[in-house]
Amino acid sequence: MKNISLKNTFKLALRGLMRNRRRSMMTLLAIALGFSAVALFAGYTHNVYSGLSRQAIHGEMIGHLTISKRGMKLEGKLDPERYLLTMNDVNAITKLLSDEPHIKLIAPRLGLNGMVSNGRASTIFIAEGIEPVAMEKLQADFLSEREKASGLYDNDNKKLDPNHPEVIELSEGLVEMLHLKVGGQAAMLVSTLNGQANALDITVGHSFNTGNAGSNDKFAFVPLSLARSLLDADGRADRLTILLDDVNQTEAMRAHLLEKFDQAGFNVEIQTWQELSDFYTQVHGMFDMIFGFIFSIVLTVVIMSVANSMGMTVIERTREIGTLRAMGLKRGSVVKLFTLESMLLTVLGCVIGLLIMLTVLWGVNLAGLSYVPPNSARAVQLEVDWDANRVIFTFVLMAIVGTLAAYMPARRAAKKAIVDALGHV
Repeated sequence: MKNISLKNTFKLALRGLMRNRRRSMMTLLAIALGFSAVALFAGYTHNVYSGLSRQAIHGEMIGHLTISKRGMKLEGKLDPERYLLTMNDVNAITKLLSDEPHIKLIAPRLGLNGMVSNGRASTIFIAEGIEPVAMEKLQADFLSEREKASGLYDNDNKKLDPNHPEVIELSEGLVEMLHLKVGGQAAMLVSTLNGQANALDITVGHSFNTGNAGSNDKFAFVPLSLARSLLDADGRADRLTILLDDVNQTEAMRAHLLEKFDQAGFNVEIQTWQELSDFYTQVHGMFDMIFGFIFSIVLTVVIMSVANSMGMTVIERTREIGTLRAMGLKRGSVVKLFTLESMLLTVLGCVIGLLIMLTVLWGVNLAGLSYVPPNSARAVQLEVDWDANRVIFTFVLMAIVGTLAAYMPARRAAKKAIVDALGHV
């Protein structure tokens, strides 16, 4: 008994693929289209994740980390004054973190809500008090270069005037509801920390789109000084927003800062932007599930296509297998021959699929298409990214599965008696 060299096995595998070109082409096409579909969807989800993370961190100005007094998230809703950070707390924390190289910004924030009126009609509002300079820095990396060039998001950036604390930013829906214009006057009414009513006149400086249909008719950004004046909360803040130089440092920085705060005796908690952005978490989980579902379907199609093609090939070449076995070829070499043939078919299909994917990716990104996602108040660009990790994972897994799909029929044919194989019709 003898083995054949890898070079000769490779040549025989290529000849085997060329024997029934129509069947090989159909199997190749199924693998290529399946691979390109999975790779394109992976690129689309990667782009969605990237956009949602930028929307949360920079668009909604959540930042990477949020520091607040322990208990503010639950008990603070019932007794906010008790859980606010005092001016001394803000200054001490800022000083403690001043030597951290990865922190780009520490911004005190103060949330408030109440009624806003144009003199004839009133409606509720939810507002964020933030310093104008901090707002500008938080939004610095909101839009990608492609989004800036598209012109679709020119009205998304918010800007407060540090010299005019009465000028605020109102969401587009709120402006339309109250029939206000840029420079228009309105009044804000809130309850102070002590439960007393307090009202101040404000001026509409600019309107913006929140990107979410649920908040686009009630959200506002106001200078931190105005928020403190409305709530009668001099120097205080309900949280500190931390902006880092790298989103990948988020978890490591949280652990590091918690240890640093414990050593310094601060009773605070730190939340990441993923924890604060429920929308991002829900969408990420949904798309991961959809990707897994699509990938399972494509993998099943590839397995069935390759197994069917190689099964028919093995049956048609049973007499050839018998001849090779009669010439002294080992059973293992027969299995290796058909397995290599299946591997070549699958790998070639994945390569063609990769070329299809890159062509479609280039075309979609060049076309500049846009659409309005569910629960969104604005159109977004349809883009597909290059998700190298998932593309490589899909390539390797499909190649392995496609190769193994030929193992069972080849092994079954190799076990057949030589006389029966030679007499096969």
